[in-house]
Amino acid sequence: MMQYNVKGMKCAACQARVEKAVNKLDGVSSCAVSLLTDSMAVEGDVSPDEVIKAVKDAGFRASVKRRAASSKTNEEGAEGDDLLTDTETPRLIKRLIASVVFVAILMYFSMCHSMFGWPVPSFFRDDHLSMALLEMLIAVIVMVINRSFFINGFNGIIHLAPNMDTLISLGSGASFIYSICNLFLMAHSVSAGDHEAASHYMHDLYFESAAMILALITVGKTLEARSRGKTTDALKSLMKLSPKTATVLRGGKEEKISADLCLAGEIFIVRPGESIPVDGEIIEGGSDVDESALTGESIPVAKETGDRVYAATMNTTGFMKCRALKVGNDTTLSRIIKLMEDSAATKAPISRLADRISGIFVPVVISIAFITFIIWLIVGAEPGYALSRAVSVLVISCPCALGLATPVAVMVGSGVGARNGILYKNSESLEYAGRINTVVLDKTGTVTCGKIKVSDVITFNGVQKDDLLSIAYSLEFRSEHPLAKAISEHALMLGTVKKEVSGFEAIPGKGVSGIMDGKRVYAGSFKYIRTVTETDNDDTVLSAVDEISASGKTPVLFASEEGSGTGIIGMIALEDTLRDDAVSAISELRDMGIDVVMLTGDNQRSAGAIAKKAGISSVVSEVLPQDKADEIKKLKALGKTMMVGDGINDAPALAEADIGIAVGSGTDIAMEAADIVLMNDSLKNIPASVRLGRATLKNIKQNLFWAFIYNIIGIPLAAGAFVHLTGWTMNPMFGAAAMSLSSFFVVSNALRLNLFDIY
Repeated sequence: MMQYNVKGMKCAACQARVEKAVNKLDGVSSCAVSLLTDSMAVEGDVSPDEVIKAVKDAGFRASVKRRAASSKTNEEGAEGDDLLTDTETPRLIKRLIASVVFVAILMYFSMCHSMFGWPVPSFFRDDHLSMALLEMLIAVIVMVINRSFFINGFNGIIHLAPNMDTLISLGSGASFIYSICNLFLMAHSVSAGDHEAASHYMHDLYFESAAMILALITVGKTLEARSRGKTTDALKSLMKLSPKTATVLRGGKEEKISADLCLAGEIFIVRPGESIPVDGEIIEGGSDVDESALTGESIPVAKETGDRVYAATMNTTGFMKCRALKVGNDTTLSRIIKLMEDSAATKAPISRLADRISGIFVPVVISIAFITFIIWLIVGAEPGYALSRAVSVLVISCPCALGLATPVAVMVGSGVGARNGILYKNSESLEYAGRINTVVLDKTGTVTCGKIKVSDVITFNGVQKDDLLSIAYSLEFRSEHPLAKAISEHALMLGTVKKEVSGFEAIPGKGVSGIMDGKRVYAGSFKYIRTVTETDNDDTVLSAVDEISASGKTPVLFASEEGSGTGIIGMIALEDTLRDDAVSAISELRDMGIDVVMLTGDNQRSAGAIAKKAGISSVVSEVLPQDKADEIKKLKALGKTMMVGDGINDAPALAEADIGIAVGSGTDIAMEAADIVLMNDSLKNIPASVRLGRATLKNIKQNLFWAFIYNIIGIPLAAGAFVHLTGWTMNPMFGAAAMSLSSFFVVSNALRLNLFDIY
């Protein structure tokens, strides 16, 4: 996915125009434009130059987005990426102040004097023409201050892509031009000596409306920009966590350098109170490290030699010497920032209807305004009244509310998740998390701690334990399976002798075999071992396997060629403890109306015992790694399915599920395949991720409802459709005020998600 900055977008219609232009390019598979962050994500085989040209031809500006995570900082500490700095709000505040000052003067002369008799300089008294000229000049000043509305609006017309600024500029411009026409008629009446007619024309001037519309829209834009800035606070906070310096050992001496210049493999030092500059491994010393910025856990984590440390976490107590493993954009912090940027740049499926409407919204509104004007003239209304209705339609309609309804909620929801160590890779994953019906949990490393230990060593047919351990160590040493590693570590701890093995063979999901002392030996599940032994197993073996499995332990059996056949020579039982929060997390999921299923390659008895302890009633056991994805497919047919795992063998299932969750201790492959990454190992974040998804989805629906209902009710009201029925009508200035607040309402509603308790 290539990301771009897009400048010049003012509303959802602009967003739709950019997407349409880029999607037309050959090689583009998808394009998502975010009005909230002025960014665009493009997937496909297309050059950046082609994309930038397409955006330019559509009337906007684009540039390849620099990774915020690697942006340099200046001496004042300000980030270099535009996303960090809200430049729009200060500019709008200056415009607003200047507009309000001149509009206040204009309103004093146009309304306060004529309606309430407030005093004016003597040379203006009874001089309607001079008063009209003064109103025109002040209106011109306000229009010049807010000229960007007219520039952007008419640029939209030129590029056949009318936008919100087009509506504003048409509304304000129509009021101004109509007033100019009346001003000429007034001047003619004055020259003819008809002061009564001049006084009549004075009441048909709309200079104050032309200026007030712009001022009120600027009020709304300022509030909206300020609120939009708050929606990216979580991302800004993460970016500001990026360590600035690192103390490295070069040539035997300590040297302080920029953290961006630290190289993989270098030795760096972290003293108490210092931030860890890059991801690394402790090679000397130890400390308690505050990892709350990444995981959301407030309690510092004890670290010792051999443990991993991560950039932007804080060393609280001890001295540590570490080796850099991941630097620059490869650090965990950088990956988190990239995930949040990707999430902001993508679109939730629920926004599709709003996007389609946004693409045609402005032309439809302009047509409605024109039809409104004509109909009122046909029914005999004064031109001024007909114009007022048409202008009200133009300035009350708000495509921005439609365009912001989804992205602001997604950005705030993603930020809440990030603060609690839950990372949503895209907006689709955040929405789908709120629609989940079934959660599938991998057993080892997910429901259990994943710290497997040998609990029993049982031999058969007179084989000695030392001999069984030697065979087991020699075979399992060559395997990457977690059970094999546990057996190897146990044998190593006991000082077991390792023998030479030839012809080693690993059968995924079943076991391993090899030739040792001229005999082929086997290790694996009971199901696999029974296929390689030539005779049925005796009751002693069956009883031992049943007893071990019933206790929730996993039996690994061993067989060896003996004479003319192959017989079982022993069994090693391994156990893995249930996570402390597994029972409570699974109970929470059930209380939320979600079905919980445990999926494992373990045997049925062992899996059932663990599931019973955890409170899981549905278990799918003895599933080979390559078949896990098929099991997920079956569950998907029943509803939205979430898969939670941590191992390499879980990656296909994570990718197949509607939503895949990788726990923080999992492998990089699992994290790449997943849609949501939990930065810590706490299972409480699984129901929390669903709750946050549901809350965000609800918020999006509220925003969309408001955006649609506002326009559905507001446009007919502004057009005067209810005048004969209820007597309701709308001044263009009230329409502008309503429009200016609609987007602010949507953004403010999204910000309420910051108050949501995901636990």
